[in-house]
Amino acid sequence: MKEKKVKEKEEKEEKGSWVTYRPEIKIVDCSVRDGGLMNDHKFEDNFVKKVYDTCVSAGVDYMELGYKADKKIFSPAQYGKWKFCDETDIRKVIGENKTSLKLCAMADAERTNYHTDILPKSKSVLDCIRVATYISQIPTAIDMIKDAHDKGYETTLNLMAISVVQDRELGDALEALAKTPVGTIYIVDSFGALYSEQIRDLTLKYLKAIEGTGKQVGIHAHNNQQLAYANTIEAIVSGANRVDATINGIGRGAGNCALELIIGFLKNPKFQIRPVLERVQETFLPLRHQIEWGYSIPYMVTGQLNLHPRSAIKMRASDKPDDYVSFYDQMIEEE
Repeated sequence: MKEKKVKEKEEKEEKGSWVTYRPEIKIVDCSVRDGGLMNDHKFEDNFVKKVYDTCVSAGVDYMELGYKADKKIFSPAQYGKWKFCDETDIRKVIGENKTSLKLCAMADAERTNYHTDILPKSKSVLDCIRVATYISQIPTAIDMIKDAHDKGYETTLNLMAISVVQDRELGDALEALAKTPVGTIYIVDSFGALYSEQIRDLTLKYLKAIEGTGKQVGIHAHNNQQLAYANTIEAIVSGANRVDATINGIGRGAGNCALELIIGFLKNPKFQIRPVLERVQETFLPLRHQIEWGYSIPYMVTGQLNLHPRSAIKMRASDKPDDYVSFYDQMIEEE
C-alpha cells in the first residue's frame, strides 16, 4: 500500500499541477504546414518569415514549415513551395536559423520520395522529420522513420485518422512503432471526432506502449466540435509532452488548437503570448478575408459523424455555403 502511494505521488509530481508547469512539454507550431492545406501551400516568403519570427519571440520549440512532397505526384506548377520545402527555399526565408527554434517538415507515407528528397541532416537546416501515416501504411512509415533517423534527424510519427482505427490494429501498430527509433508518436484526431474521455484513454494507451523507451506522446487536435483546445489539455494532463498548435487556430477546415490558448494554459514562463497576439492582429485577421478556417456547422456535422471534412470544405466553397440542413441530410443519407 505504501509503495502504491509513493508511485501515485511520483506520477502526480511528474505530470505537474495547476500551479506549476512541466518543462518537458514542447510546442510545435504547425501554422504554415496545416494552414497551407487551404491555399495549396502558396504562402509568400514574408508570411512564413513573420510566423518564424513570432515562434522565436514566443519561445516555441518547433516550427513546421510544410511538406516534403514527391514532385512526381504533386506538380510544382499547381502547388506552392511549402508543399516541397526545398532547402534553397527554406534558407532564403530562415537563413541558417541560429536560434533555439527547431524546424520541421512533414513527410506523408507513400507521397514522399524520402530517399532522395530528404537530405542528410548535415546538408539541411531542418531538425525534425514528421512522418504522417494511415494505419495501412505503417510498414512504409517505419522505413521512413529509420531513413530520417539514420540521416541524423529527430523524428515523429503522426498516426492519422485515429478515430477510425480498430483497437487491435492500433495495438499492433504501437507495438511495432515502439521498436523503432522514432522520438514521438502522435495521437491525431484528423476528423475532430473525439471527445476528452477518448483522448485520455488513447493517451494512456500510447504511454503504456512506449513505457521504458524514452519516447514521447504527442497530440494533434482538430476543432470540428470546438474541442481542439479541450482535447489538447486532456492529453497534456494525461501525460502527453508534445503539443501541436497553430496561430489563431489556422488550419484546414475547422482548424486546430490555437497557439495563444495553449501558451496561456501551460504557464511555462519561457512561452510568451504577446508576440502571438501581435501576429494574430497584424497578419492573421487580414488573412481571414482571403481564406476561411475555424468552426462552422458543416465541420461539426462531419466531426459528429466521424467523417473526413472534405465534404464540408466543398460545401463551404459552393454557392450555398450556409445550407446546413441540406448538408446534414446529405451526410446522413450517405452514412
